[in-house]
Amino acid sequence: MLLMVVSMGSVVSAYAQRESKTINDGWKFLRKDCPAAADSAFNDNDWISVHVPHTWNLEAYTEKNYYRGISWYRKCLVVPSTWTGKQIFLKLDAVSKAAVIFVNGKKIGEHIGGYTACTFNVTPYFSESSVNTLAIRVDNARQDIPPISGDFTFFGGIYRDVWLTAVPAQHFNLTNQASAGIFITTPVVSAEQGTIAIKSEIKNDALEKVTMELIYSIYRPDGAFLQKGKKKVQLKGGETRVVQQESEPILQPQLWTPETPYLYKVKMELTNPVTGEVVDYSEHYTAFRWYRFDGKEGFFLNGKPYKLRGVCRHQDQKPIGVALTDEMHRRDFLLMKEMGANFIRISHYPQDDALLEMCDKLGMLAWEEIPVIDIVPDTPGYGDHCERNLREMIRQHYNHPSIIMWGYMNEILLVTQRRYKTEEEQKPVLERTLALAERLEKALKEEDDTRLSTMAFHGSNSYNEVGLSRITDIVGWNLYSGWYGGDLTGFEHYLAEQQRDYPDHPLIVSEYGAGSDKRLHSLQPRAFDFSSEYQQIYLEHYLPVLEETPYVCGGTHWNFIDFSSALRDESMPRINNKGLVYADRTPKDVYFYYQAAWRKDIPVLHIASRDWKYRSGVQQGDVPVALPVKVYTNLPEVELFMDGKLMGKKPVENHQVVFDVPFVGKTPYLSARGNYQDTPVYDGLRVHFTSVPMNLNRHNLGGALELAVNVGSNCFFTSDESQLTWVPDQPYVKGSWGYLGGKEQNTQTEIMLTPDGPLYQTLREGLDGYRFDVPEGNYEVELLFADIYRSITSAAYLLGKGNGESSECSNSFDICINGRVVEPAFTPGRDGYFQAVKKRYVVQHTQDGLEIKLNPLQGKCFLSGIKLRKL
Repeated sequence: MLLMVVSMGSVVSAYAQRESKTINDGWKFLRKDCPAAADSAFNDNDWISVHVPHTWNLEAYTEKNYYRGISWYRKCLVVPSTWTGKQIFLKLDAVSKAAVIFVNGKKIGEHIGGYTACTFNVTPYFSESSVNTLAIRVDNARQDIPPISGDFTFFGGIYRDVWLTAVPAQHFNLTNQASAGIFITTPVVSAEQGTIAIKSEIKNDALEKVTMELIYSIYRPDGAFLQKGKKKVQLKGGETRVVQQESEPILQPQLWTPETPYLYKVKMELTNPVTGEVVDYSEHYTAFRWYRFDGKEGFFLNGKPYKLRGVCRHQDQKPIGVALTDEMHRRDFLLMKEMGANFIRISHYPQDDALLEMCDKLGMLAWEEIPVIDIVPDTPGYGDHCERNLREMIRQHYNHPSIIMWGYMNEILLVTQRRYKTEEEQKPVLERTLALAERLEKALKEEDDTRLSTMAFHGSNSYNEVGLSRITDIVGWNLYSGWYGGDLTGFEHYLAEQQRDYPDHPLIVSEYGAGSDKRLHSLQPRAFDFSSEYQQIYLEHYLPVLEETPYVCGGTHWNFIDFSSALRDESMPRINNKGLVYADRTPKDVYFYYQAAWRKDIPVLHIASRDWKYRSGVQQGDVPVALPVKVYTNLPEVELFMDGKLMGKKPVENHQVVFDVPFVGKTPYLSARGNYQDTPVYDGLRVHFTSVPMNLNRHNLGGALELAVNVGSNCFFTSDESQLTWVPDQPYVKGSWGYLGGKEQNTQTEIMLTPDGPLYQTLREGLDGYRFDVPEGNYEVELLFADIYRSITSAAYLLGKGNGESSECSNSFDICINGRVVEPAFTPGRDGYFQAVKKRYVVQHTQDGLEIKLNPLQGKCFLSGIKLRKL
């Protein structure tokens, strides 16, 4: 298996016959259809100037209905004089999701698919003596091209590099599905010896017959020359010839693993046998490794048991979309590698060559797939496009030794089951789904019989019942027990059931995860509260199951990053926030749980409070507020200090230890200490603490008070804008403060007109009132509302989580403070449902105790937040 490295840049002078360069600069862009733009004489002066990689959907980070349609790109270019007489090829690394290409007003071709490359011979269309015009029509709305639905944003644009390559008339074939025209395998591989097989496609674009010599040279991982082979080839005019070569046995090859990614270089030269001149040149890397999956014993690499410890990875980054540079892809890889991952599910589509090159060179096994997601539509041409994209992916990335599996469907029954309720309705959908799966499996094995096939299923046994699970070599399960439903232990129970019923079918947990919002924290975390603490609890349960269950080959956490999903609402609209790192690639605290579990070669000691630097707590008198401080580590025991004072020393279990720390000071310094191989290891950070008095008497208030309560919620919420922390709700106790009656309600629907959406997504419904036992004085009372009581449709990927409550009537109530109506017949939804409404009142309080009442007039009464400030 090989890493294909196409020569991307001007090659050294010894191989000056092939030249490649990017043409990323100097483009003009228009975000609408303009058929006249194909004409070379078209005036694009009014278009905006852009540099590719480029995407046009950045509003998807703020708007659900982002632009899906047609856009145009144009560029003028001059062919270098040194390219006269050569064949010139245009390569687009990725255009989403369909492209039609025009050169000097003539259509030269089109490409279907938003995640694979395409290459065209533009020699017949280019002028060597005048300026050339390149125009590209891009469409990201077509419904006959996968993906047609999914839990991620379908960005549009020319979002990867654009290349021009010039080669002599005799050259390696560049138009075989945009591959390098060279395909390399290791037909013999063991610890004792290995061989390298090379299939080269050579093309003669001249009219006359020629004789060429094809030479391969192999170099060891340390760069030392190993062996060479030659073969003469006769080519007729216009002929493309396939040439097979195989190396002599290589004894005791250095084996590739993620820990020891040894690569053998293969240099391919096409030469003139008379003069010895190198006509074309291509350089690749291969590796010796073998592997197997077993339904009972798991995964084996090079004959040894090996747990696949992985993540899934989307390719966008807020606020630039998918137009990432190579450096950004490499940075993501390094973050995953630093965490200890040895496996990546490249989901749900082929990604940039820069990522796969890192997987090969620095070591990470890979599963790559095409984006056939949610449902197979009855759309003409859809199946053809799926198969073409699959063959393109395999040929373009065939030579990457890191890839061990090709995939082609993800949760393909999810929308089917939700859209069609009866067996009769589902039957034709299931029939075409099975037919497409069998078609793609056949194509996959035709393209590459050295690797295995896989699909990812959501947690429904229907995939076994309808026969999808029998088609692929490996089964992937996307499991979210304890998040989208059920409890955490449902995870291991489901896996055990699958292994019991299908003991010989190897399985991977292809997705698992829970969302987190840095603004939300809880001392009593629960599913779908989006607190960092629940995400941690969830993953601390799942990871040991993956590690300790022998028949589970491994798992890939969903997702490595917080990524763009324009259709999502939840606590962070437009974002799926299940990442281990934030969108800006700052690691979350839970990232270090994985690092502590997976890295044995370095010390890991991390106080898990970077996500909770601004803390608050309810204080009873002068008694310190005890709050948990968690430490992630791979050390045997940890000491924790606050401002230099020892808080305790504890043994580590499940790569963590939790201390109950008494918070008093406003900016305490937390530090942790442990030992790694007899060497002290330290970590430390300063946090900010604000106490909230339990009893609101004159002594505790001290003349000042700002108490903000996240009504109906178990979470602390800290606003990004103000850094004010809203504390969890509590029932009223005499002498203190809290709610009187009612029940908690929540929604996952976006709340408009506020940056503090989570405050309004939770509420207390039907409460009798809210009371503060404060002394007399002047107070400012702020009340937060959002009417969530309207039926809406839940997105399929939320897997059963509803949004809001069904009620189409207006909700109206009087707001009373200390018996006086301050807002008669208040209707929170008057200007629209799911909108933030904030009311503020100044109260001159002349008696002990302040009470807010909501007296219902029609429908429901409810409250999302309350803030009391002493004036």
